[in-house]
Order: sequence, then C-alpha cells, then structure tokens
Amino acid sequence: MPMVYQRAAARRDLVEQFIYLAEEAGLETAERFLINAEASFNDLARQPLIGAPVLLHHPSLAGMRKWHIKDFENHLIFYTPHADGVSIVRVLHAARDWWSLLGLEN
Repeated sequence: MPMVYQRAAARRDLVEQFIYLAEEAGLETAERFLINAEASFNDLARQPLIGAPVLLHHPSLAGMRKWHIKDFENHLIFYTPHADGVSIVRVLHAARDWWSLLGLEN
C-alpha cells in the first residue's frame, strides 16, 4: 500500500480548516472535510500523477503537484510524489495567496 506522509505545515492547515469549517459551516461539514481530505490523500498515493504539475523553480519544491479535496474543490492539496507514495506539503484554500504561503513570489 502506498504511503501518505504529511508535513507539519499540512497538518496545521488541516486543523485550521477544520476549526474554520466547524465555526462557519458546522461540525458535520468540518468532519466530512477531514474524511474527504484523507480519502483524497490516499487517492493521490495510489495515483500520484493525477494532480496538475505546479511549475516551480525552487529546488526544494521540484516535482510539486496540486489536486483538490473531494467535494471541497476550493481546497487544494500541494504534494510531491515519491516512489512509495506522496508527501502532502500544504492544504490551502484556492482563494489564498498560495504562492506566498509556499514561500514563493508570484
């Protein structure tokens, strides 16, 4: 079974989004978000090339791709494929300035 590795920043992103959704849309929606995030991570681990490439010149982010969380299309998963699965780098809302949040300039 392919592995899913989550970086600390991705885990923080998930907690922040859970809290926001619980307060704004209700606990049921927030819980569904986490369930769908995990399912999406597992889908990516099984099929790591389904996400769109994010063309970056930053060496530590080479090969990065992005995909969305099922039923939460505005929540983007930024990840890098590996031989044994994927590494989830960040989980960000599409409306945010994700270039800056990834430590990049536009």
